[in-house]
Amino acid sequence: MDNPALAFRPDPGTIPAEPGCYLWRDRRGRVIYVGKAKSLRSRLTSYFGDWSQQHERTRAMLEVAGDVEWIVTDSEVEALHLEYNLIKQHRPRYNVRYTDDKSYPYLAVTLNDEIPRAMVRRNPKRDGTRYFGPFAHAYAIRETLDLLLRVFPVRTCSKNVYERSERTGRPCLLYHIGRCAAPCVGAVDAHQHRELVDGLISFLEGDTEPVLADLRARMQAESDQLNFEAAARLRDQLQAAETALAKQQMATDRAEDFDAIHFHADELAVAFQAFFVRGGRVVGRKGWTADRVEAMDTAGLLERFLQQLAVERGEDLPREILVPQQPADAEVVQQALTDLRRQATGKTGRVWVRVPQRGAKREFLERVRENAVEAFGQNRLQRAKDLNARSRSLEELQQALGLPEAPLRIECYDISQLQGRDAVGSMVVLEDALPRKSEYRRFKITGVVGQDDFAMVHEVLSRRLRRLPARGDDGKRTGAGGKFDHPPDLVLIDGGKGQLGAARVAMDEAGVDDIPVAALAKRLEEVFLPNRTDPVTLPRGSEALFLLQRIRDEAHRFAVRYHRTLRGKRMTASAFDDVPGVGPARRQALLEHFGTLERVRAATEEELTEVEGISTALAATIRAHLDGPVPG
Repeated sequence: MDNPALAFRPDPGTIPAEPGCYLWRDRRGRVIYVGKAKSLRSRLTSYFGDWSQQHERTRAMLEVAGDVEWIVTDSEVEALHLEYNLIKQHRPRYNVRYTDDKSYPYLAVTLNDEIPRAMVRRNPKRDGTRYFGPFAHAYAIRETLDLLLRVFPVRTCSKNVYERSERTGRPCLLYHIGRCAAPCVGAVDAHQHRELVDGLISFLEGDTEPVLADLRARMQAESDQLNFEAAARLRDQLQAAETALAKQQMATDRAEDFDAIHFHADELAVAFQAFFVRGGRVVGRKGWTADRVEAMDTAGLLERFLQQLAVERGEDLPREILVPQQPADAEVVQQALTDLRRQATGKTGRVWVRVPQRGAKREFLERVRENAVEAFGQNRLQRAKDLNARSRSLEELQQALGLPEAPLRIECYDISQLQGRDAVGSMVVLEDALPRKSEYRRFKITGVVGQDDFAMVHEVLSRRLRRLPARGDDGKRTGAGGKFDHPPDLVLIDGGKGQLGAARVAMDEAGVDDIPVAALAKRLEEVFLPNRTDPVTLPRGSEALFLLQRIRDEAHRFAVRYHRTLRGKRMTASAFDDVPGVGPARRQALLEHFGTLERVRAATEEELTEVEGISTALAATIRAHLDGPVPG
């Protein structure tokens, strides 16, 4: 077989010899693979060589490719950065993408708050919060935090609880059991509380000996002065700190900071494990998995993973990273990691990627490998089940609906309204049969009066289709990279023939005739297609039907949630619309104090006066208003 890429092979003389990145696109203009090269000319020329010598994964990519383009960079390090960003932006189908095997919990300290709060949080954000971890289990964080609060009684309560105690002048139970210093009522001021927070952070960072030495000295001093009660409290704090310390696994005898990374792979997938060591103790761990859809050896997998880890860890990236082998382009990777660390922290120290040969670090890395093997085994069973089911569902759907190709991107639309009020639409997206939640969209319907589902479907789909990039002379839709620029392979409408007809009209008006559309009716789970009288009935229990049901139900859930949000806001607003003296600020204060509108309705006049800004007279007015008819 001839190499299909020869049909659009660029003249080798036009390809620059400088470093850079290249993007392969399919026949519809979607980016399907991103790569980097020291020499673009040399690397790209290899794709157009003997077909029999190409790796099977490369052949699979070239069979669906329709074009290639490139971006020249000033250096290999810049190309490495650009490659990561392009993969993150386009999520190409044939690039290895590492995903967390679960949403790991962190111990977070909100340093940007005037009174910082310690709490358990998943999916960290770069909002000035300091994160420790991740941990394997949330209960492990809570146990450690409970112990450390006996030594560093910092705030852990929510904003509403804190403000309620501040208004009433009464601290919550945590103060009475010695787990909070109660800055809410002025038992300590902001500066004293910040000192407690700084002590907690230092302890979590591994600077533990000064804390333990201070507790021992203070306990001995109180004992020498015969203050046995105070000495007993310090003894309990010391025991709590030592217990929290014992829960952290020792990695080395020295107070070192490093990340240890190992992986296990077969021909189809790879599992990575990273253990984070600070002050010689393990303070967190995390796992990633990926399907090996890219023709890349283990050195290349490690290079890509290190780049992702550095971006994700940001300011918590240490200067030493232990790995089982050197990554591809090791010097380039080390320079890229150094650049990322400098950008995140302002520190200029070089990041070193090292392979330990002997001693405690080598032994510790072996333990990380054992964890990677275990994670790989657990993931393999799930991966085999999920990947086969996803591929089978797309193939079945293609055959059942007579689609020109497997629908790798499906967009599903649903309408939610109550007698024409608070009407909304939803758009949910599946790519490769997996939810793409970052591309979900909500539509507030504004152009339809009354209860007209068909007109609402028409409005929602028309608004979405206006954002599609126009087709070029080659028939491709290539946009500027916005999230609405990706054309779907299938548009699915929640409904029957009427909804399908409205969608078809919207597509005709938009001049879209290259995107298949179908409707899924709830009653008998029938699939309606344009220009076809009888619906398609998919076999019960088929993967294709399950896929359609899943995306339909997700679109319904997403639409209903938005509808309820709008309806709740309208009802809340109307409940206070005619009350003189209650504006947006007092309305918000009432809801924050009581939590829900129902609790506001049930509150007595005396309870209403507990809210800041609500006088006795205003409370009586609110009570009289709420006792009237409930707004519709």
